Amino acid sequence: MRRASALRAIGLGALCALGALALACASGAEWIAPDRLVAVFVGTQTGIYADIVLGLRLPRALAAFCAGGLLALAGALMQILLRNPLADPYVLGLAGGAGTGALGAMLASLPASLVIGCAWSGALLSVVLVLVLGRRSWLIGVSGRGTDQPLRLLLIGVALATGWAAAIMLILALAPDASLRGMLFWLMGDLDGAEAFATPALALVLLLAAALALGRDCTVLMRGADAAHALGVPVERVRLTLMLLASAATAFAVTTVGTIGFVGLIVPNAVRIATGNDQRVALPVCVLGGGALLVLADTVARTIVAPSQLPVGAMMAVMGVPAFVWLVVHRRRQA
Repeated sequence: MRRASALRAIGLGALCALGALALACASGAEWIAPDRLVAVFVGTQTGIYADIVLGLRLPRALAAFCAGGLLALAGALMQILLRNPLADPYVLGLAGGAGTGALGAMLASLPASLVIGCAWSGALLSVVLVLVLGRRSWLIGVSGRGTDQPLRLLLIGVALATGWAAAIMLILALAPDASLRGMLFWLMGDLDGAEAFATPALALVLLLAAALALGRDCTVLMRGADAAHALGVPVERVRLTLMLLASAATAFAVTTVGTIGFVGLIVPNAVRIATGNDQRVALPVCVLGGGALLVLADTVARTIVAPSQLPVGAMMAVMGVPAFVWLVVHRRRQA
């Protein structure tokens, strides 16, 4: 993609993200007019409106943006790794593994830093199991053995996701009544009280930078392991790095907002259609688009029945299920 087109795509993604954040700050149980919203940000409006926007809505919107960007980044990396447009952290069990690890840490009353570590361990274990169980597909192009069957890896991931769901139900059955309600809301995707965005924001910046450093190799890897190996790409090292980055992104997202599906599925496919396969452009646009999508979903979830709130995970499922079905049908027609 030409540099002008790449800048245009990234700029459009940034405008969409800013628009989603502005709408989130204005929307709620009480609508805040645009002129008053601008006055809050420039510092000329103080009082109750400034407290609502700067103390509640903006931090929550930023947390949603960071989590959505992390999920979209993880989905894009998994689709590169498995060369399958239906791969995403939720379908492949990364979100389930991260959720199981985080819930287990919560059940043991571990500190927040260890909750993130347990979530990362669970997500990484899911990736390792998918690739080890589907090792014949994993070795293609490097050792000359096996057949390139990304669909096989996808089916293994779906089976693991089902297993993680059973483990989560077991943890919930063992959880005390006092913490059960909070765990359930967290599992459904809950941004209520998720104002701490500094940690996921830092993680998003660092993980995106690491992924962009591999942008060229990822673009070549999309053509297949054989082609990438012939062009001098260190396939094994790149795949291992993608595993680590995708699992880390999923872990930070899950510990911020809970298990939310379909962001990592819808956004990378839409971005690929709009920008092509150059991952140096697609990855930052995925982050911007995923962040904007989750901010919009959360805005709808907390305003549609205001002052009550719906789980943002349920709102994403309403939008994601039709998109997933369309992708499956579209892929079958292309086959």
